[in-house]
Amino acid sequence: MGTMLKVEDLQVYYGSIHAIKGVSFEVNEGEIVTLIGANGAGKSTTLNTVGGLLKARSGRIMFEDKDLHGVPANKVVAEGMALCPEGRRVFQHMTVLENLEMGAFTRSNAEAEETLEHVYELFPRLKERYRQVAGTLSGGEQQMLAMGRALMSRPKLMMLDEPSMGLAPILVQQIFDIIVDMNKQGTTILLVEQNAQMALSVANRAYVLETGRITMSGDAKELAASEEVKKAYLGG
Repeated sequence: MGTMLKVEDLQVYYGSIHAIKGVSFEVNEGEIVTLIGANGAGKSTTLNTVGGLLKARSGRIMFEDKDLHGVPANKVVAEGMALCPEGRRVFQHMTVLENLEMGAFTRSNAEAEETLEHVYELFPRLKERYRQVAGTLSGGEQQMLAMGRALMSRPKLMMLDEPSMGLAPILVQQIFDIIVDMNKQGTTILLVEQNAQMALSVANRAYVLETGRITMSGDAKELAASEEVKKAYLGG
C-alpha cells in the first residue's frame, strides 16, 4: 500500500493571517483518512490548498510522486484528485444529470457514460431524479449530488469537506455508509468532518488539527478512545 498523497510543511496565509502553520500528513492508497478539529482549525483551508483552490506560501503537496504545489484546481482534477466542497455547491439551476456531466469534464464521453452508471448504482435517488433541477432537491440529496459529481471525474483520491453538515442524523448515517462503499470500491478518501465521532468510526487513520497545526495523529480507533480527543471532540 503505497503513499498516494504526501503533504509536507504546508504554510498558508490569508493576507497577513497565518492560517496553516507547517501541516504535514499523508494518505496511503486505499485508506480513509480524516482530519478532525474545531471550527476554524484550518481543515477546509488545508483541503482547498491540496485541491489547488488556494495557493500555499510554501511546503510540498506530492500526489503519486508529482509535486502539485501551485498547480491549478482543474489540473489537479485531471491528475486524479477530486474535491467535494463544503456546502455542497451544486449548480442550483441545472438538472441533476447536467450537474453530474459537469463533473466529467476531464473524461471522454464513453468514460462519462460508464461512470454515470456507477454513480447511479451508488446513489439510486439521483437516477430517480435525473431530470429534476438541483436547487429543488433536499439537503441530503444535494450532498449525494455533490459527491456523485466529484466521482464523475473518476478520482483516485476523493476529498470530502464536511459531508454531514446540516443533515438529519438518519441522513448522516446514509452518507457515511456511501463513503465506506466508495472506499471499498477502490476510491481513497480524505475526509474533513466536524462530526468527529462519525469520522473516526469509518476512518483508518486520523489527524487532529488545532489552530492551523496538527497536534495529534494515529490510528482512528485509538484516537477515538483517547481521553484528550473524547473531551475535546466527542463530548466525553
